[in-house]
Amino acid sequence: MKYSNLIAATVMTLALSACFSSPAPPAPTVGPAGPQGATGGTGATGNIGNTGATGDKGTTGNTGAAGGSGATGDTGATGYTGATGSTGATGDTGATGYTGATGDTGSTGNTGAKGNTGATGDTVVIVPR
Repeated sequence: MKYSNLIAATVMTLALSACFSSPAPPAPTVGPAGPQGATGGTGATGNIGNTGATGDKGTTGNTGAAGGSGATGDTGATGYTGATGSTGATGDTGATGYTGATGDTGSTGNTGAKGNTGATGDTVVIVPR
């Protein structure tokens, strides 16, 4: 890059020096004009132009289509059965109830008929109620 700038400056200096010349000598008064000179060499290539301006911003694209629904997830594992609770404490014993009143004595029943005397055997005693 260093040398290319130096060479370009040298070529431009030589090209510009051709533009400055001394005044033309007076036209000769004698003889016809000489033949035309040869065509000059091609000038040096000009410097490379600057980079062009940045183009305008493009339009925003359309929104994409909505994505499909995701797959249904797997069913979760069944939970473990909880531990059985402890047995509750035994309740207190209730108070003892009152003893009921003694009932009235029933009336004496009728004496039963006298049975026949049977063979001698065991004696039967009847106790009234």
